[in-house]
Amino acid sequence: MTATTLPLSSPIEATSPPTRPDPTAQIERVFGHIHATRMQGLPFLNPALRVEAVGFHRRDGRWLGVLITPWFMNLMVLPDVPTSWHHVRYGDSLSYPFPSGVFEFISAREADLGDYQICSLFSPVFEFADQDGARATARAVLTALFDADTHAGAEGPGTPMPAAQAAAAPMPAAAPAPAEAAAVSKRDFLRGRWRGDGADPRDA
Repeated sequence: MTATTLPLSSPIEATSPPTRPDPTAQIERVFGHIHATRMQGLPFLNPALRVEAVGFHRRDGRWLGVLITPWFMNLMVLPDVPTSWHHVRYGDSLSYPFPSGVFEFISAREADLGDYQICSLFSPVFEFADQDGARATARAVLTALFDADTHAGAEGPGTPMPAAQAAAAPMPAAAPAPAEAAAVSKRDFLRGRWRGDGADPRDA
């Protein structure tokens, strides 16, 4: 497995025109189909959650956000400006430095979505009681990534959801309880608690 470090720290300049519209709806459609087909009946699904793409925005010629599914929560990067996309072999890794630390992503592809890169946050996702709590945590993670005061260091990657597993495999305000859980998850995420906590569903 190879590793490459690339910048992904600031919104892209307006002088670089986007070549792809907001991928939120496309991501939700593709992974919603995976949920309804390839993932049905598998024991590591959390029935309280649904597929949702959270907070996708452009940074350095790429789209960055968090993907929630009933089987994982991942940071996700997709290409926007082709010259800013660094392709690596599917299943190989590359790293992006953020103010909070350096995080490793795995290269993957879905036929109806194209290339993307993922960094595992939670897998499986049984710690979330509802969609509001998962969404609040996803938003807190995106905020924490760019918060140097909660620096994660470079302890190493989490347990990524590789391309093979991804292939085999709207928003009311959060209630006070999910919001409180999200604050804990933000702190734990950046201090490394999630690293290695998530069991790989392939072992189920």
